[in-house]
Amino acid sequence: MSVLPLVFTSGWASGINAYAVVLLLGVFGATGLSDDVPQALQRPEILVTVGILFLCEAVADKIPYVDSVWDSVHTVIRPAAGAWVGALLAGHSGSVSDLAAAVLGGTTALASHTVKAGTRMAVNTSPEPFSNFVVSTAEDLGVAGVVTLAIFHPWAAATVAGVLLCTGLAVLCFLVSRIRRFLRSRARRREERRTAATAGPPPGGAPWADRG
Repeated sequence: MSVLPLVFTSGWASGINAYAVVLLLGVFGATGLSDDVPQALQRPEILVTVGILFLCEAVADKIPYVDSVWDSVHTVIRPAAGAWVGALLAGHSGSVSDLAAAVLGGTTALASHTVKAGTRMAVNTSPEPFSNFVVSTAEDLGVAGVVTLAIFHPWAAATVAGVLLCTGLAVLCFLVSRIRRFLRSRARRREERRTAATAGPPPGGAPWADRG
């Protein structure tokens, strides 16, 4: 059962930044800092691929509205990554079934992804762009710190991840009304632009067109 806290923590972290999780675990395993990392995560082609994708996410995640589009694309990818990593960890340790670990990792990743995506939608309602950079940087540092802690102190890391997940869900519930107002406002603006484009210019041209 000792692999479960690592599965839970990696699932939580995968819901925020799956590429960072695979990259960190792979590096820890390849450098010999941990024997709990499956060989599949240490393969050079895997590390290079997730390293490139991590850099792409690091940029996209800090740009307003682009981050929400990126989150939408990763609604399936992050939970799938959490399930995949969980199954690999379970298969490597042999302490729990691969299916149980995959379900735990995928479910936890989906929950933390929902918190991240919802929080970003709320952050995007802010008129200034710096909050996206601050939140994204905090998420990256949080994932790195918690995954590193999980390698050496899995139960402590699982406790931290559980507290952060519950706190995030509570904050998301508080922000739901703000997110709804933002979505209604954006839909109204789109409808206004669509109506203006359909109506075209006023008849007779601009009122100043005949002035000398």
